[in-house]
Amino acid sequence: MSFEIADQIAFIRRNLMVRPVPGRPDLALYCAHPGSGLHRLDALTGRIDGAVPPYWAHIWPGGAALAQHFQADPGCIAGRTVLDLGAGSGLVGIAAARAGASRVICSEIDPLGMTAIRLNADLNDVAVEVAGDLTDRALPPADLIAAGDLFYDPDLAKTVLGSLRQAAEAGCEVLVGDPGRAYLPRQHLEPLAGYPVHDFGDAPGDPDKTGTVYRLS
Repeated sequence: MSFEIADQIAFIRRNLMVRPVPGRPDLALYCAHPGSGLHRLDALTGRIDGAVPPYWAHIWPGGAALAQHFQADPGCIAGRTVLDLGAGSGLVGIAAARAGASRVICSEIDPLGMTAIRLNADLNDVAVEVAGDLTDRALPPADLIAAGDLFYDPDLAKTVLGSLRQAAEAGCEVLVGDPGRAYLPRQHLEPLAGYPVHDFGDAPGDPDKTGTVYRLS
């Protein structure tokens, strides 16, 4: 079944809601809500049921922590080439662009996520480049790689850590945003700062969690 970019854009604009980012009200994203009907995407795209969950339609705590960190310490971003790995909505890359990065590359595995990143970048009046899945190949040259919320699955965590360590050994700074998921490789990470965040599934009145920004050591 054909679900072209124009169809993807129309679906996102029609079914998602523009919302400010918690902790970064100067930024806004297209976000899912109870009436979005994201379950329809499998049929519309012809994909196997649940093959690629629409992570791009939600604000995740590690990404929210990185976005807050870039606002608190824009000097870590300004004038640099930044790779947002596993970009989802593009929040981290958009926050990097807003903080003064000279070039931002957002890598996302889901084609609908890639479309959402472009829409979100336009929504926030910033320029980013969008690339496909880079988790199993050499990463493009960058001064800084930012990875939010990628340590929820053991196999993915192993692959991502290998790529990030290779980049760090080549001289790239690596920042990780995470709320403390099970497969976070803490032994390789130096905590830099913590920020109040909410996780997907938290109720509006639930207390804040801490999203920590780490440097890969």
